[in-house]
Amino acid sequence: SVGTVGGVPAGVIPQTQTVTYGNYAFNLQTTVLNIDDPFDSSPSSSPVADYKLVDITATCALCSNFGSVEITTTVASRQLAAGTNLGSIFVNAIDANGAGVPNATVEVVNASVTPSIDVIDTTNASGVLELIGVPTSTQGYQVLVSKQGYSSAQTYPLGAVGNPNPVEPNLTVTSGTVSAVTLSIDRLSSLAIDTTDNRCQPYGNEPFSITGTALIGTNPNVLAFSTTTATNASGTYDFPNLAWDTYTLALNDSSKDIAGIMPADPITVNPSSSQQFQFILTPAADPSLLVGVADAGTKAGIPQAGVTLSSGGFSETLTTDHAVYSQSDWSSGGSYAAQSGGINAASPGELTLLPNASGTYATGTVSWLESNTIDVGGASSTFNVFSWSPASSSEPANTSVSFQVAANNDNATWNFVGPDGTAGTYFTTPGAVPASLNGDRYFRYEVFMSTQDSKVTPSLAFASLDFTANCVPPSQVLFASLPQGTYTLAASAPGYAENSTTVSVGPGFQSSTITLSP
Repeated sequence: SVGTVGGVPAGVIPQTQTVTYGNYAFNLQTTVLNIDDPFDSSPSSSPVADYKLVDITATCALCSNFGSVEITTTVASRQLAAGTNLGSIFVNAIDANGAGVPNATVEVVNASVTPSIDVIDTTNASGVLELIGVPTSTQGYQVLVSKQGYSSAQTYPLGAVGNPNPVEPNLTVTSGTVSAVTLSIDRLSSLAIDTTDNRCQPYGNEPFSITGTALIGTNPNVLAFSTTTATNASGTYDFPNLAWDTYTLALNDSSKDIAGIMPADPITVNPSSSQQFQFILTPAADPSLLVGVADAGTKAGIPQAGVTLSSGGFSETLTTDHAVYSQSDWSSGGSYAAQSGGINAASPGELTLLPNASGTYATGTVSWLESNTIDVGGASSTFNVFSWSPASSSEPANTSVSFQVAANNDNATWNFVGPDGTAGTYFTTPGAVPASLNGDRYFRYEVFMSTQDSKVTPSLAFASLDFTANCVPPSQVLFASLPQGTYTLAASAPGYAENSTTVSVGPGFQSSTITLSP
C-alpha cells in the first residue's frame, strides 16, 4: 500500500492532497520511488526494487513565516525484492549538446494498466529518472519531459492519426527488463520576423510560413514545428519560445517579390539565443529573379559583387549590397520640400522652368527645387552615386541643370554640398557622393535650373541615389520584369574568380545562387 495513486509504485497515498491542522490548510506533495540498492549488486539490466523512498513536502500558503517542510524515509518489506512480474523505465533528459538536464519534470502516463499510472517526478543531477517496479505493458507508457524555460519532448502512440510512425514511440515494459528512452530538451530561444522594403519601411500583414527540420515522425515525415502566420500591421512577428533547430522561411504573398533576406536562409536557431530574420520586399514585377552570391567554400554571402544577367540583346548588371532610390514625378502634393517659385513641377515625369505669361522663360535667374527627405532606414549608410537624366550633354544649348546634396541624422539640418564636399561646388555630371555624408540616415538633393535663351528650358526626367544601408541585402540582387527564357548569369567580386552559369526564368518569382571561388 505504500505508493501513490497513479504512481510507480502504485499505492493508496494521493500524490497531492490538502489537510487541515488547526486553522491552517497544508498542501502535501508525496513521492514514492522504488530503489535498486547497489549493495546487492543486482544487474543493471534487470533492476530490483530493494526498498521504497518516500518523500513528503508540506507547504502552507496562508501561514506567516513558513516556507516548507520536507520529510523523507525508507520503507522495506521482506517480500519487496522477491521476483515479480515487473520491469523498469529509465528516462534520460539531455540538452542539445548531449549533456544531462537536471531537475527536468518527467510525466509517465499509462491508462491501460490497473490501477492507471500518471506519475510526475524530476530527473536527478545527471538528468536521469529511474522508475523501478513498473507494471508490464505493450506500447502503453507515454513519457513527457519538460522544464521551465526549456522546450519539451515526448513519446507518441504508434498508429496515431497524423503521426502513425513516431520517432519516439510510447514505451513497452516487459518483466525483468529496463525500457530506456532519451528525450532532448534545451533552453528556448526567440526569433523576430520583419517584413520591410530596402529602406526599412515596413510592409504590414505579410503572410509567411516557417518550417523546422526536427522530426517527430517518419514515413510520412511529421515535423516538430511548422506553421503559417503573418506579420502585424507594423511588419513584425515574434516567436518568443522557439526550440533550437534549423528553420526555413517562405513568403506567401504573390503581390510582393523578395528583394533579399537577412540572414541567409535557412537560419539556425541555437538554444538560449535571440535572433532576427528579415524579408526585404518590393511590389511584384514578375517574372523576377533573386540572385544570391556566395563563397563556394564557406557559403557566406559576398557583398560588392557584380552580377550580370544577359540573353540575346538584353543585359543588366547589378551590384550586391547596393540599392537605388529614384524619383521621376514631382507633380503630386507634398512630393518635394520647397522651391524658389520658378520651377514647373506640375507635369508628371518632368521638371522644367516655369514659363511666364508670354510662354517664354526668365533668363539670368537660377531657380531651385529641394527634394523631400529620402530615409535610407538607418545610420549604417554609404551614399554611393547620385545621378539623373537627361544628361547635361543632352540639355538644350544655353541651359543648365546642376545639383547639390545633403545628409544628416536629425532630418532637420540640411547643409548642401557639391562633389568635393563643400558648398561652393555643384554636380554637373553624375558622380560619387562625398564620403563625409556617409553614416547618415536622411538624404536630400537640390536641383538648380537656368536658361540663357528665353525660348528653351532645361528638363529633369528623374534623379536617383545609389546607396548601401541597414536594410539593403548584402549579398543578393533582384532582376525584375524579365522576359521568360534562358539567361547567362555571371558574377565577379574583388578577390574571387569570375563564374558564370545558365538560369531559366519562368513565370512569377524565382531565386538562384551563384558561387565564387577565391
